[in-house]
Amino acid sequence: MSQTQNRPARRSPFARPAKTEGPRASFSQLLPFIFEHRPVLIWVALLSIIAAIASLAQPLLVSQVITVVEAGDALGGIVWALVALVVVNAVITGYQHYLLQRTGEGIVLSSRKRLAAKMLNLPIAEFDTRRTGDLVSRVGSDTTMLRAVLTQGLVEAIGGTVTFIGALIAMLVIDPVLLGLTVLVIAIAIVTVTLLSMRVRDASHAAQERVGAVAASVERAISSVRTIRAAGATEREVRTIDAEAEGAWQKGVDVAKISALIVPVAGIAMQVSFLVVLGVGGYRVASGAIEIADLVAFILFLFMMIMPLGLFFGAITSVNQALGALGRIQEILDLPDEDAHDRDLAPLALMVGEANAGVLPDAPAVSFDDVHFAYASTPNDPADPANDSPDSVRAEPSVTERQPVLRGVSFDVPRGQRVALVGPSGAGKSTILALVERFYDPSVGTVRMGGLDLRSLERRDLRAQIGYVEQDAPVLAGTLRDNLMLGSPDATDAECEHVLRAVNLGSVLDRDARGLDAAVGEDGIMLSGGERQRLAIARALLAAPPILLLDESTSSLDGVNERMMREAIDAVAAERTLIVIAHRLSTVVDSDRIVVLDGGRVIGEGTHGELVESVPLYRELAEHQLLV
Repeated sequence: MSQTQNRPARRSPFARPAKTEGPRASFSQLLPFIFEHRPVLIWVALLSIIAAIASLAQPLLVSQVITVVEAGDALGGIVWALVALVVVNAVITGYQHYLLQRTGEGIVLSSRKRLAAKMLNLPIAEFDTRRTGDLVSRVGSDTTMLRAVLTQGLVEAIGGTVTFIGALIAMLVIDPVLLGLTVLVIAIAIVTVTLLSMRVRDASHAAQERVGAVAASVERAISSVRTIRAAGATEREVRTIDAEAEGAWQKGVDVAKISALIVPVAGIAMQVSFLVVLGVGGYRVASGAIEIADLVAFILFLFMMIMPLGLFFGAITSVNQALGALGRIQEILDLPDEDAHDRDLAPLALMVGEANAGVLPDAPAVSFDDVHFAYASTPNDPADPANDSPDSVRAEPSVTERQPVLRGVSFDVPRGQRVALVGPSGAGKSTILALVERFYDPSVGTVRMGGLDLRSLERRDLRAQIGYVEQDAPVLAGTLRDNLMLGSPDATDAECEHVLRAVNLGSVLDRDARGLDAAVGEDGIMLSGGERQRLAIARALLAAPPILLLDESTSSLDGVNERMMREAIDAVAAERTLIVIAHRLSTVVDSDRIVVLDGGRVIGEGTHGELVESVPLYRELAEHQLLV
């Protein structure tokens, strides 16, 4: 069985996006993001109503001005009152615009915070099947779409409603006939916009999906740029990204086409209404049915009624576009956290056996008891061991159909001892460490620490007891200090420098005047492979946990550095428990115990000498490495 069959290693940077269709969001799911800023929005709504009242008063004053002029009387303070209303309306509108823009940015900020926090708390299994670039796009691009909800008409529509209703009443009082004709035109416009807007949400969601695909393709290419250059594949990758970008452009054009049909509707409705009112109203003035001042006031009220209608149409478009992006955001927010079902699991764990009565002094530091495990093919696999529901955890897996990585694994790691896991690639060694860290839970069986089922422990408390150096030894972009203090935020500079020199990284400190503030580059590119691995080990050693998990931690070191690394590990291993994975048997021959795995099963345990005599596979590995 190959390693890729057994466990999902890091997703290949060249993997192509899967065709998925995300969920559709509803307006009710948008409201929590808006209501987070309720006090400001209430104030904006009040300003909008005041501005609406000021606007409604203007036609009435204009009508009075015309009447006074026709009568030949002095205007008095009417003109100044009209000017004051215009100025007040302008000031309120400007301040309202600022508040809406600021609140829109606040919605983007809060949505990004929620989304980022959710992503960093998702089960590890989710990251096995999702593309990094697409997740980044949801935080960076999709969240910006929510800004348009406030900045493109939704809140203004509240004040616009007051203006619309007030204008409607005034127009009814002035001339019901003209109002009836106007309402007919507007009704046709509203029906048209409603039908078109139903397509905006789906088109917007599709557009954001393609934007996510572009981000994922760019992330894939940039993260593997050296491999791509070396393979002479630069032009092919450029064409791939171009194709994704063109797909996103086409989806954006589709949204623009629908929006282009919606936007002019308000203008057309206003023009048609204006022409109808002008023609019919002129006839009614000529017939003496209404006065010229009333017609002028009616036309002004008409404009005031059409303007909020345009805001309303714009709000429909912006809300539906936001809902398209919100569907992708909500898809992540609706996923359960890593520890979502821990409270359900803990009672089950406490009933497993007597070892759960407390931390037993004589209990092994770590123990595996008949553990079966298989990685799920999709995040929604009902038999997914990472799907931490009480039913799924206790369900018997179909060993034949699911080809689990671990098949009834049992062994103990005594306190204070060094236990090595050896075996061919794909035997399940790294999976064992992932289960100890509780990145996944076993399908069947129990993993214990100090006699307690891991599922009965808080994940944070559990991981505080463990130092873990991954096989790939990832280094975070930033400085040496940032990497070292990731798990030890209170460490002093002296402690950081000591642990770096302990793992033979003193030269890295000395070659840069900035010392601990020396940059390591993206993914630690400014460090050699061995230096990256040693920095990851230093990070784990700095926390000084009682249990250390080292996944092939010396695989990138030369002979001299490997010896120095072994000496450093020996120094910190005193009175600590170590579980070590290594392909080089020379690094683990002096372990207190060696566990040999093959095909997801334990086929032997003992010391180096005992295993050479009793386990043919181990003897074969030792012979190939000239240790026999």
